[in-house]
Amino acid sequence: MSVHFSDLAKRVSANGEVSAEEVLSLRREAWPDGRICQNEAEAIFAINAQLGERGPEWTDFFVEALGEYVVNQRAPRGYVDQENADWLVSQIDADGHLCSMAELELLLRVFERAQNVPASLKDFAVAKVEHAVLHGTGPTRCGGELEAGNVNAVEAKLLRRAIFAPASERPAAVGRKEAEMLFRLKDATLDGDNAPEWKQLFVQGVANYLQGHAHANAQISRERAEELQAFMHDTSHGVGSFLSRMAKASPNAFGKVFGRKASGASAAEAAADAHGVTDGEKEWLDAQIAADGRVDEFEEALLAFLAEG
Repeated sequence: MSVHFSDLAKRVSANGEVSAEEVLSLRREAWPDGRICQNEAEAIFAINAQLGERGPEWTDFFVEALGEYVVNQRAPRGYVDQENADWLVSQIDADGHLCSMAELELLLRVFERAQNVPASLKDFAVAKVEHAVLHGTGPTRCGGELEAGNVNAVEAKLLRRAIFAPASERPAAVGRKEAEMLFRLKDATLDGDNAPEWKQLFVQGVANYLQGHAHANAQISRERAEELQAFMHDTSHGVGSFLSRMAKASPNAFGKVFGRKASGASAAEAAADAHGVTDGEKEWLDAQIAADGRVDEFEEALLAFLAEG
C-alpha cells in the first residue's frame, strides 16, 4: 500500500477529517497514473467510512478512483467480473447499509461507465438506490438533498440515472425489476410532497419497460467480450477466413449489411411487434395496479400515456 494512503488513514481515524489539500496530494503523488491496487482501494473505503464530513474534493476523488478501479483495471475494460462485483458489494455493505452518498455515487458511476456488470450487482444497486430514495436524507454530490418519505427532483434525477445507465438491467432502458421498484416507490410515497419530475419518470420508466424500446440493444457478457477482444487481436487469420467464418456463424448477416431485404414481416409489422405490449406484460401491469385495490393518479397517467402511444 502506498505510504500516502496509510498515512492519511491514520490521520483520518484520529480526527475524522480530510482536507482539500490532502486530496490534492493523493491525486498528485499517490494516484498520478489513475491506477490503484486492491489494498489502496480498500484503504480509500476505510477512510471514507471514518469521515465525519465529506467535502466535494474527497467525494470526487472517491468516485473517480474507485470507479476506475472497479470498471477498467481488469481486462476487458468496461466489464465488471463477478469477483470485482462481490468485492464492491462487500465494501459498500460492510456495515449493512450505505455509509455515505459517496458510495451511492460510486454505484451510479460504475453503472454509467461499465458496459455490463453481473446480475448480483444489478440487484444490489436497485435495492440500494430504492432505499436511499425512500429513506435517505442529506446533501447529494451534485447539489440538492435526499428527503425521506417523498421523491423530490434530485431523487428523481438519481433514479433516472440508475435505471437508464448502460450497465443497468437493460442497457439505456428499463427492466422488469427496475419497473417494479418504480411501482414500490410510487406506492410508498403516494401521499408525499413529490416533485412533478417523479410522476414523469414513473410514467416514462414503466412505459419504457412495457413497450420494450431496447430489446435490440442487449448487453453481451464479460466472457463474450473477452472472446471478441481476443478475436480482434488475432493476426493469424486473413480477411477471407474472417468473412467465411462470419457467413457460417450468421448466414443472414450479409443480407442485412449489404441491403438484401429479409423475407417475412414488413417494417411496420416489425415495429408494432417491437413496441407493442404483450399479453404477459399486460398481465404484469394489471397485477401491479391491482395490488393496492385502486387506480391512483400515477397509474392513470401511465394508462393514458400507453393509450396515446
